[in-house]
Amino acid sequence: MAKDIGEGVLLVTDRTFLRLVPAELDQLGFELERALREVRGNQPSLDDQAALLQRNRRITRLTQAMTMLRSHQQRRRPAASPAAGGGPGPKNGPGGKTPQRN
Repeated sequence: MAKDIGEGVLLVTDRTFLRLVPAELDQLGFELERALREVRGNQPSLDDQAALLQRNRRITRLTQAMTMLRSHQQRRRPAASPAAGGGPGPKNGPGGKTPQRN
């Protein structure tokens, strides 16, 4: 799937990730990172503009897919409850009053 994304065969949207379970999403993230390292490792000649353009497009597609994947994973994770200490506490001081500065 990562290869297809890099080649432009598969266009990634948020709905692309809906059918995947969390373990598959993690595996896809790993494959996208590996494909991105591979593309960055292959440096075409600076005189070959077509190859440079193709390489940059692959990098862009893979980077955007990784960004969308990470965003999707964050939205899918359950939020920590404030009672468990995972969220921010009250914004006001004791008694619900805003603390005064002297």
